[in-house]
Amino acid sequence: MAKFLCITLNPAIDFTVSLDVLQIGAVNRQQAAEQHAAGKGLNVAQILRDLGHEVTVSGFLGNDNAGLFRQHFESQGFRDEFVYVGGETRLNVKIAEASGRMTDINGKGFIVGDADKAALSAKIAPLATEADYVAVCGSLPQQFSPEDLQDLLACLKKANPKLAIDTSGAALAAAVACSPFLIKPNSEELQESFGLAAGTTEEQAQALANLPQPVEHLVLSMGENGVNWWHQGRCLHAGAAPVEVKSTVGAGDTLLAGILHGLASGHSPEETLQTAAALAAHAVSQIGFGIPDQERLSALKQHISIQK
Repeated sequence: MAKFLCITLNPAIDFTVSLDVLQIGAVNRQQAAEQHAAGKGLNVAQILRDLGHEVTVSGFLGNDNAGLFRQHFESQGFRDEFVYVGGETRLNVKIAEASGRMTDINGKGFIVGDADKAALSAKIAPLATEADYVAVCGSLPQQFSPEDLQDLLACLKKANPKLAIDTSGAALAAAVACSPFLIKPNSEELQESFGLAAGTTEEQAQALANLPQPVEHLVLSMGENGVNWWHQGRCLHAGAAPVEVKSTVGAGDTLLAGILHGLASGHSPEETLQTAAALAAHAVSQIGFGIPDQERLSALKQHISIQK
């Protein structure tokens, strides 16, 4: 069992509505609905906890609707080290159709002040020192700039070099400037942040070489085309398992958690990637979160080929 610090700067309450087909401009009747405490770092934390690890969660949370999150932390056994700020944590509405298509309507989030930023920086350095790995995931709240993110990551990296990042846009560019241990964009996010094509393995190798700072691990999710994991000039590819897609929410977070689990557990790169890809395949086959039992996981892994 390893210790993880999972940081979510802009958490959310995910309200997911299941429909047969979304009819634009018409009255739609839901088949099911659920809400849960979410945000990419919290999603990663849940999978890591389900895999048997010890997890501390931190970041920012709104005071005005914190009850759902506190209940979630208690039920999951998370150590809560969030900085609570004024206002409400945002609400994200997700409309899941039977075809697997997902429509997201994401809130902006609370406003973070200078005192909040200082409080988080003071809190997380000792927490990062205690952890085996640190994951910083998701978007940035209002008035928390990419430069603020760089300052935060520099503080974290001094305390713990095993720093994994999953974000996009200007935030990803700012994170790479800190030369993190691992990043997990998809191919579109890599191109968006750096203007570097990443559709083929040749383009990905060139993109990795042209990043402004070196990154030890690049985990590139490519949807139905699988996953490429780059490390020291070597690429491992995992094909996608044939599953019925019900929701893509949390699939990338599950993939990252699976990779970190394998690294922390000392598994081979091939075993790590195959397990992570199988966990992600299971994630898209369900609404909500939860890892498969061992029989289901083994069956999924048999459908995932690993190639160098």
